Amino acid sequence: MAETAIMASETLWQDIRGEAQRAAAADPIFGKAVAGAILAHDDFTSALADLIGRRLGGSAAERERFTTFSRDAFRGQPNLVEAAGRDLRAIALHDPAAAGLLPPLLHFKGYVALQAWRVSHWLWRHDQRDAALLLQNEASNVLQVSIHPAASLGSSVYLDHATGIVIGANVVVGDEATILQNVSIGRHGDLPMRSPRIGRGVFIGSGATILGDIDVGDFAKIGAGTVVTRDVPSGCTAIGNPARLTNCPAPASAA
Repeated sequence: MAETAIMASETLWQDIRGEAQRAAAADPIFGKAVAGAILAHDDFTSALADLIGRRLGGSAAERERFTTFSRDAFRGQPNLVEAAGRDLRAIALHDPAAAGLLPPLLHFKGYVALQAWRVSHWLWRHDQRDAALLLQNEASNVLQVSIHPAASLGSSVYLDHATGIVIGANVVVGDEATILQNVSIGRHGDLPMRSPRIGRGVFIGSGATILGDIDVGDFAKIGAGTVVTRDVPSGCTAIGNPARLTNCPAPASAA
């Protein structure tokens, strides 16, 4: 399993470097930025840690601090890099505006915010909670995405446009979820465990709010501006305020 993950990461890195080399050759001015961000690094892990540092750090000292946090997390838990690769490939696969791997890696702030969260989550679980909250705060300030380090997100997750996304502590988001801008997902009431659980392949439209101790089932869709405070079964679409269900799969008939 580990060897497969390493091979996938190396293949991804070679694809990214190939795109970077072509971009640098086509535009020498942009090529200088690409050289520093991609071609100066030996592997995806190093480039990604440096990218997080560049985007979050307002000074050289801050950049080094966030790069070090990221490098430590990636070395401590290599499958974070594997998840980052799946996130990147998911964007390239599903977003028609993403022409390859390089543009979302360098320019999509939702991607960087998600990887910064992966680092903060690792720090949180390793009792470096001040550092984890610092990372969350900077991602919120700089990227307008606030994901609590105690949340849990799967892989192949896509934060599209990303501005204004807030995901609270103990929220669970499954693999292959897509979340658009200005979405809030969090607890309802005082108990921290009363937070939503979002299933696999869920699509959450812009401006949606999901609150409370509820389940949103696999491959459900939440319409733009919808307010969800009750369970949404798998495959259903929720629209409106308060949410109402539509397009639910027909129940299987008895044999």
